[in-house]
Amino acid sequence: MSRTVLTVDDSKAIRDMVAFTLEPQGYRVIGAEHGADGLSKFRSEAVALVITDLNMPVMNGIEFIRELRADPKGAGVPVVMLTTESKPEMKAEGKAAGATGWISKPFDAAMLVAVAKKLAG
Repeated sequence: MSRTVLTVDDSKAIRDMVAFTLEPQGYRVIGAEHGADGLSKFRSEAVALVITDLNMPVMNGIEFIRELRADPKGAGVPVVMLTTESKPEMKAEGKAAGATGWISKPFDAAMLVAVAKKLAG
């Protein structure tokens, strides 16, 4: 199974922190700047896990998840929202779109590793 993680976030610092956290654990991390960029990379890579922000330019996280879930390749891939947004209604919208889980920023590195191991092996 692929141990590639796609991280979709308009913040380069967050993309870098996710890579810095997961790469030493044996994951290959690829980054995308927004949802449309993420879809393009998702369609061209074998991805085991997607970690996406909610608020991004071009295509936000909810739109990204809906598009990913509409693609047959995206049906079984876990998608975790990594965002500062914590309103219950936003979490419900993310879940309805197809999000597997939700992690709040700033994230705890050990928690992110545990989630990646659980969802991507």
